[in-house]
Amino acid sequence: MRLLLIRHGQTPANVLGQLDTAHPGPGLTPLGHEQAASIPRALEEESVDALFASTLLRTQLTAAPLAAVRNLAVTVLGGIHEIEAGDLEKRSDRASVRAYLETVFAWGSGDLDARMPGDTDGHHFFGRFNADIAEIVESGADTAVVVSHGAAIRVWVARNAGNVPPSFAGENELANTGVVIVEGSFDEGWRLVEWAGTPIGGVELEDATADDATGETLGEARADG
Repeated sequence: MRLLLIRHGQTPANVLGQLDTAHPGPGLTPLGHEQAASIPRALEEESVDALFASTLLRTQLTAAPLAAVRNLAVTVLGGIHEIEAGDLEKRSDRASVRAYLETVFAWGSGDLDARMPGDTDGHHFFGRFNADIAEIVESGADTAVVVSHGAAIRVWVARNAGNVPPSFAGENELANTGVVIVEGSFDEGWRLVEWAGTPIGGVELEDATADDATGETLGEARADG
């Protein structure tokens, strides 16, 4: 199977560098709507059979333009939402962002017992996210677009892509509407095909001034802390 994992468009929290993971979450900024509107043209060469989004509003708004152009229903799944920040929710200070990223990328490297302050561990995250990806695989679609979240996509790829080291996802940014393409299955294994750190519509839709907490590299978080 071919999965196009797309991070949602820019939100006000992304501009402010906030860890904003609660439901239903914010909508999109004007730039975020532009990023979402660029997705259909950027995916013109892709044969998309199914479209999925998380329970958070920002992913559903991001998926809407593609759904309209391709005449696809957006299936909302309950497990592909962002990794909960727990006690770090709504914080934007560098120490909190560093603690969040270090925790989630510990999961990607195999330490599933590491616990987010005031919240859950990697077993819980991969349990819910993997269950939804398994449902997508079982849907019979050859190519599916999954609109999800920065940390969630990166950590899932770190844990599951067999052709790159787990550190790869933490060393590479994933901008709003950046697309990560993987192919395979849980039985055969997953292979990373493409990683885009810039928005799917091009660098002109990137906001270099935004302090984007969940899209930055782990090295940037540590250096800034």
